[in-house]
Amino acid sequence: MKPTRTLNTMNWKFIAFGFLASGWILSGCTPERSGATGWAYNDTANGGFERRPYGEQETAPGLVFIEGGTFTMGQIEDDLTSNWDNIPRRVTVPSFYLDETEVTNSFWLEYLHWLNRVYGDTYREVVLRALPDTLVWREKLAFNEPYVDYYLRHPAYQDYPVVGVSWNQANDFCKWRTDRVNEQLLVREGLIAHSPEAQIDEEFFTTDTYLAGQYTPETVTEGLTDLRPGSSGARNVRFEDGLFQPAYRLPTEAEWEYAALGLIGNSYAELISNRRTYPWDGHYTRDDDSRGRSYGGMNANFVRGRGDYMGVAGSLNDGAAATAPVYEFMPNDYGLYNMAGNVNEWVMDVYRPYNSVDAEEFRPFRGNVYQTTQRNAEGELADKYDFVVYDIAELESDLTAYEKAARKNFTKEEENLVMNIFTAIEAAKEEIKLKRLEEGQEQISEAKELVTDSDELIAADLLDLFVRNVEASPGELRYRDVTVEESLGRDNYRQADNIDHLDGDFESSIRYSDPDFQSPGKKNETMYGYGKTSLINNRARVYKGGGWNDRSYWLSPGTRRFLDEDNASAAIGFRCAMDRVGSQTLNAPR
Repeated sequence: MKPTRTLNTMNWKFIAFGFLASGWILSGCTPERSGATGWAYNDTANGGFERRPYGEQETAPGLVFIEGGTFTMGQIEDDLTSNWDNIPRRVTVPSFYLDETEVTNSFWLEYLHWLNRVYGDTYREVVLRALPDTLVWREKLAFNEPYVDYYLRHPAYQDYPVVGVSWNQANDFCKWRTDRVNEQLLVREGLIAHSPEAQIDEEFFTTDTYLAGQYTPETVTEGLTDLRPGSSGARNVRFEDGLFQPAYRLPTEAEWEYAALGLIGNSYAELISNRRTYPWDGHYTRDDDSRGRSYGGMNANFVRGRGDYMGVAGSLNDGAAATAPVYEFMPNDYGLYNMAGNVNEWVMDVYRPYNSVDAEEFRPFRGNVYQTTQRNAEGELADKYDFVVYDIAELESDLTAYEKAARKNFTKEEENLVMNIFTAIEAAKEEIKLKRLEEGQEQISEAKELVTDSDELIAADLLDLFVRNVEASPGELRYRDVTVEESLGRDNYRQADNIDHLDGDFESSIRYSDPDFQSPGKKNETMYGYGKTSLINNRARVYKGGGWNDRSYWLSPGTRRFLDEDNASAAIGFRCAMDRVGSQTLNAPR
């Protein structure tokens, strides 16, 4: 296991002074003045507008800085699958941060532990939603039960990449990680107390609820000095103070591919010396650098040939039967481990065969669904959720499919239980139509309690349907999709969901005159023949990088595949990214 890196605190010593000093009182210097008005900043007598000193963004835990630039994105080797879905094109990716390694089992167990501590007694379904699918290891003609039983929780695998995690679960982890890192920053700066015992149910720290004034922590100090005239003298941290980190998230496909190639180590000035097939130089999968400590060894964990997952005893080629520890192989020129092999990795993008044709040249990405915070009639932020929110439409769809498959085996009592859930769903839909969200969700919650109180054999299956369709958890701030009405007059977008833009929308289909195509919820499925001729729809998410059970072809960063965002695999994991704000280079001159 590689030792944990210590954070660079030099910048924060500079930044922290701005938080703890009371304006310019401690400095005794002439206050900085506005270049627009001439009024002094940080002066109560002038109204108290604050301008904070700021060095540059601190590198958050686990991340590596990726200096951005332009590169040729796409497939540069033979297209063996003949998909032609990643035509080479030049794009630009701004600087960002990316996890040094894949997210490990240890990180995921830390996440589960926190969820169980906060939600376990009252909202058990939130905890169950985060459990990886350990059954992904099973194969009908293989004995993989040791991985089913031990891989996630046994300490021997704690530094191995977590698998069996869906795209949706990976995004939930990113949100949780953001909040824990920002909470720790407040604790580190002495602004709030570390009080995990007080964070139960919906009363816990999130960055959003703290900034919205809907989380009141136990404080160590009174807070930052409030320079506004007539204030109480202290205030909470604001976003403008620059203390909080940007959100952890999944990388876009362009970001991931750019970081995997690591061309920063393969260029001089603006000239790239050699085009790379893999995240290392050359066209070989072995290390051909005679000066290196791993000369002749495998550069990644993958299948060398038919039936050869690890080599011959006494001379194992990659040393891993399935996954390997995250620091097992040499990093690329950005210092990133396993950007080829070990496990494939989720990225943010929705899959389309012609993304390469349609995407923008700057920060290309498909998958935008624009949202905004919910507000009340007075324009104030709506209260955070204090109940579990379920996706009622998807729950009904899943229950209908389950009933169809299992109805022939139902007992009378089981049939009644399912019918009672359908009745509750209909009642919930009526409440939602009347814009009574909480009352509608209460109907679903009561239906779930019918299941948890039941002794029927199908109760576990039915509970899983509820767990699978949890949409929001207690303690989260309320968001909604932007509406067409509030976007009137815009020319850059008009609707919230832009996944289908130029590929799947009404205008881009040759079947635009087909009445079936024009029905709600049918457009994308009709265009790509979802479930008939393809598995492409708006839930198909891209994954990249090749895994322990892949041939070397998939190790090339230009290859791409997709899977439904609710599904998981024993060969798909993920790593988190973070935006770089401000300068595109580290330690940029001020």
